[in-house]
Amino acid sequence: MTERILIVEDEIRLATLLADYLRAVGFATEHIANGREVVARVRTEPPTLILLDLMLPGRDGLDICRELRGFTNLPIIITTARVEEIDRLLGLELGADDYICKPYSPREVVARVKAVLRRGRQPNERPTTRLQLDTDRLRVRLGEASAELTAVECGLLATLMSAPGRIFSREQLMARSYRDHRIVSDRTIDSHVKKLRRKLASLDPGLEAIQSVYGVGYRYEEAAVGADQG
Repeated sequence: MTERILIVEDEIRLATLLADYLRAVGFATEHIANGREVVARVRTEPPTLILLDLMLPGRDGLDICRELRGFTNLPIIITTARVEEIDRLLGLELGADDYICKPYSPREVVARVKAVLRRGRQPNERPTTRLQLDTDRLRVRLGEASAELTAVECGLLATLMSAPGRIFSREQLMARSYRDHRIVSDRTIDSHVKKLRRKLASLDPGLEAIQSVYGVGYRYEEAAVGADQG
């Protein structure tokens, strides 16, 4: 059955452009421009994934996201022109699966949609990995080797390991790694990831578990660790 993407966007030209790109790669699409219509539509005809703008006539997108999460686990990707830190945090804390700031490339949106849906198709039982994270002691271990982590590095690795294969944007990593809600730059996250990779490489020089996804963020791959490592 064709996967259907519900585009909730009041900018008609942008919604049409997104629909064209999504249909070009095989998705069916539906468009809603008013926030008041979304919840009822999802209840009666649940889509495969929801692209949800925050600034909508009729009802705010964060409000919609909150109510949707009360009865469905359907993937939600928030799209918005709001770039303030509080909006990023609220979007993630309300259960959005991803967050894209405008202006964006329609190709990026398609890539994010595919990534989120790919995560949802993965089986719940994942292969056992010998990479072990001790969040209480801020240490990571592979076999008999171990390395000490900073609190931020531990938070980053815990977030990435919580969903192997899932692409986390830098904004998501910021929100989950800095509990005091401080504002940090993308370069700060990149610097922490670089240091974390060096520490993982000290456990095994061939270990490349944290992978960059160009223009999107980072993901953790269990297959890069392997059951026979150590």
